[in-house]
Amino acid sequence: MNLGAVKAIYRFEMARTWRTLLQSIVSPVVSTSLYFVVFGAAIGSRITQVEGVSYGTFIVPGLVMLSVLTQSITNASFGIYFPKFIGTIYEILSAPVSYFEIVLGYVGAAATKSIILGLIILATAGLFVPLHIHHPVWMLTFLVLTSVTFSLFGFIIGIWADGFEKLQMIPMLIITPLTFLGGSFYSISMLPPNWQTVALFNPVVYLISGFRWSFYEIADVSLSVSMGMTVSFLVICMTVVWWIFRTGYRLKS
Repeated sequence: MNLGAVKAIYRFEMARTWRTLLQSIVSPVVSTSLYFVVFGAAIGSRITQVEGVSYGTFIVPGLVMLSVLTQSITNASFGIYFPKFIGTIYEILSAPVSYFEIVLGYVGAAATKSIILGLIILATAGLFVPLHIHHPVWMLTFLVLTSVTFSLFGFIIGIWADGFEKLQMIPMLIITPLTFLGGSFYSISMLPPNWQTVALFNPVVYLISGFRWSFYEIADVSLSVSMGMTVSFLVICMTVVWWIFRTGYRLKS
């Protein structure tokens, strides 16, 4: 493996984060804090507890997942789209660097940014409500798996997109609504039976449920099902990326 090439791509992408610190880190943290204050104050005054957990504490895992999903996709999609836009992608493809090393560099950097952001948001939430993580290893496992999976998904979007507007289309029109409807601010057990069934078709439900279980040992679906769905989506994204490089889809034309 050409570790030097992976390191070069990784360091370049991470350096872009520090150059745009306000947009990459500060803005998502402030936005999430506003969500926390608004939802915690407006809804928390009416819903004091959810399954024995105070509402303000209950929504923390959902807020973390909301930011991690969005930022993973945004960072990875822009990271690979910009070389396509300016034409340097052809230099990368012609260099003695394997496809695996290219993906590892870009996706690794995007996932790292999302993990750092998620941990910062957790620390920020601790300033508002008391947090106790029952299973920190599982919490980190879900955080890392989610970051890597959706960074791969963002990588796919970056290759598919042929304009800057398309980079925002999938996160804004699909991912964000799915996250809001996936139990970020409530338990799906609070929904009518028919809507509970519909909610189970939302893949984000499984991510948030597993992540929330690692905090409070309460979940909408079992831990094994949450982990299975997360790993399945990861495998699907890896397969699509493999197909893209095998066929040269929107890379060689």
